[in-house]
Amino acid sequence: MLCKELRIPEQAKNLLINSGISELFPPQVEAIRAGALEGKNLLLASPTASGKTLVAELCALKHILEKEGKVLYLSPLRALASEKYSEFKKYEALMKPNGRRIKVGISTGDLDSSDPWLGRFDIIIATNEKCDSLLRHRAPWIDDLSLVVADEIHLLNDVDRGPTLEIVLARLRQVNPDVQLLALSATVSNVEDIAEWLNAIPVTTQWRPVKLREGVLMGTEIQFKDGGSTRIKKRVSHPAINLALHGIQQGGQVLIFTSTRRNAVSLARKAASKVDELLSKVTKRSLERIAESIISSSERTRISDLLADLVKHGVAFHHAGLSSAHRRILEDAFRDGRIKALTATPTLAFGVNLPARMVVISDYRRYEPGYGYYPISVLEYKQMVGRAGRPKYDEIGESVLIAKTEEERDYLFASFVLAKPERIWSKLGVERILRSHVLATIASEFARSEQGIYDFFGRTLYAYQYDLRAIKGLIAKILKFLYREEMIRVEGAEIRATRFGRRVSQLYIDPLSAIIIREGLLNRAPRISEISFLHMVAHTPDMFPRLRCSSKEIDRVSVFLEKHRDELMFEEPNEWADSIAYEEFLGEVKAAWVLKSWIDEKSEDEIIEMFGVEPGDLYRLISTSDWLLYATQELAKLLGQKDVLPRIAELRERVVKGVKPELIPLARLEGIGRARARVMYNAGFRTIEDLRKASIRDLSDLPLIGLRIAKRIKEQVGGFFKRKEWERVSKAKEAEQQALTEYYDE
Repeated sequence: MLCKELRIPEQAKNLLINSGISELFPPQVEAIRAGALEGKNLLLASPTASGKTLVAELCALKHILEKEGKVLYLSPLRALASEKYSEFKKYEALMKPNGRRIKVGISTGDLDSSDPWLGRFDIIIATNEKCDSLLRHRAPWIDDLSLVVADEIHLLNDVDRGPTLEIVLARLRQVNPDVQLLALSATVSNVEDIAEWLNAIPVTTQWRPVKLREGVLMGTEIQFKDGGSTRIKKRVSHPAINLALHGIQQGGQVLIFTSTRRNAVSLARKAASKVDELLSKVTKRSLERIAESIISSSERTRISDLLADLVKHGVAFHHAGLSSAHRRILEDAFRDGRIKALTATPTLAFGVNLPARMVVISDYRRYEPGYGYYPISVLEYKQMVGRAGRPKYDEIGESVLIAKTEEERDYLFASFVLAKPERIWSKLGVERILRSHVLATIASEFARSEQGIYDFFGRTLYAYQYDLRAIKGLIAKILKFLYREEMIRVEGAEIRATRFGRRVSQLYIDPLSAIIIREGLLNRAPRISEISFLHMVAHTPDMFPRLRCSSKEIDRVSVFLEKHRDELMFEEPNEWADSIAYEEFLGEVKAAWVLKSWIDEKSEDEIIEMFGVEPGDLYRLISTSDWLLYATQELAKLLGQKDVLPRIAELRERVVKGVKPELIPLARLEGIGRARARVMYNAGFRTIEDLRKASIRDLSDLPLIGLRIAKRIKEQVGGFFKRKEWERVSKAKEAEQQALTEYYDE
């Protein structure tokens, strides 16, 4: 089907054609023929890069330009939401019937707001969690939705993300029964089941724009599913590196999935010198610039130094321990074709779109503490191999598993290459997951009676697959728990949320976290300090990531615990009666210690050295702690604990900025992080008034500041400086730089 044949407004067709889309892919044609543009609910299941997003875009344009509707696009991850936002922005050039241009908005943060400003947008992109939060706050514009797009719907199968997506879809259909639903998915076995639950038409296809060859390497030979084979040279002992070198020599890029972060780093290190031999001088020069941007993009650590060094050789590693700035730089460099080999943990398979000519799965097993090693799912395998082949660049994409024996090769073919993905099953029926959603159903008045609650949960995938009776007893147990903890009250047949219960739901925290915070605030520690509040939030089930103490750390953390025991809101479990609970408690103490080190201005590198906590984990710990400290603040107001509010407010700001109290005013300035704030403070610029009076020259001479930052500071603090002074300092700086360059040239 040609783009010009689509039944959408001419201006939309012209925009698509001008952007290079003249003909639709087969899955897109099937979706159109199934009624996507006629308001039918659809579940489109097809491989990665087969054009599912364009179907969503066409439906969105139809709704907005012809029906004056409003569109919600749901994404499981913030990074994916940002990607989709960038893709949809091009449609802001189009004009609606009322003479105004289409507006595209995104919201992925602040889980305690209804974001009324989103009502001004025609296309709203949000994460599943943000949408859940908006529903809890009863955002009024949700009633105006005419199309909901649910991306990556196969993640219903995911223990962490699936239940929220399931509840959101059930809730949106409850609030707006006439909304069109377009669900996008990778290929799964029980598409018909999921489609029937959604009252949608299933459209399934195996078509992809780049032909995929799946195979298994044993020794130096890759045997492919299609019967073909390829021999590779054995240059080193590690087969994944040999595959990478083979792929790069063929003119492609290689993505290597490893089971752990440590393996990703180790493999990148081993591959670096060999990949370097295959790089041109031009490529090496561009990689030098990328390495420089890695060093300068955030606080310098041993990880950033290692990463920058590897990038110079055309290799990098990618995992959740990296800072978001470093991940973005690597992703852009890989998309541009400059990084040739990228080692990554499986999280990348469910994240941003980074295709490669060859995908290597170096280990098909995962280690789970307490369970040992177990094989990955076929669904996870298919997500990984879906990255093979770059549309518009490659005619064929190859994915390769690695076997050591013939028996293992046969197993890999049978269990992965030739296997079908597992069925998707709801993961909602767990008390820890369900209690928050039961409270939200009552607090947001989506149900006002016990029967109303059962009616709502009867709409879920769990009830469809297992029958409501399977969780009725669990819901009843949760209702008793919420009643006992004074989060709900019962008035005859009516069930209502208390002020406490309603606020807990709005704050988007686990009811159990709220109880822990309440207990801490009311009972208090013998001696209140920053450690008291930091450990309290680390003690909640909402704290993420959960830190563990290695065997080497247990004694050190135990000593820290002994030193600060009277500052903790909660007593530690008996080490001998419950060793598992005691070790978990030590992990919480470690998290508090990490955060205390951060607000005491320990560098990221010192924190890596002391605790083994990498930048990405540290930033997630900071973000989660900020959210939980905010919840603590709000609950303290509700509980009348006003005396702690100033301390919590200051602690929140210190956690976010990573500074001691005296640096807070300076660290609030835009573009001034903890390091620059400390430099200015130590140089005598300790207040905003000091900065206002300072000369451009004095500020620009400080380490890490420079002329551009100095000007930015003066603009923010309202300090006056003459243009002549600016020009004089600029010329002086240029002369100094020129002299320095000449000195080193000599």
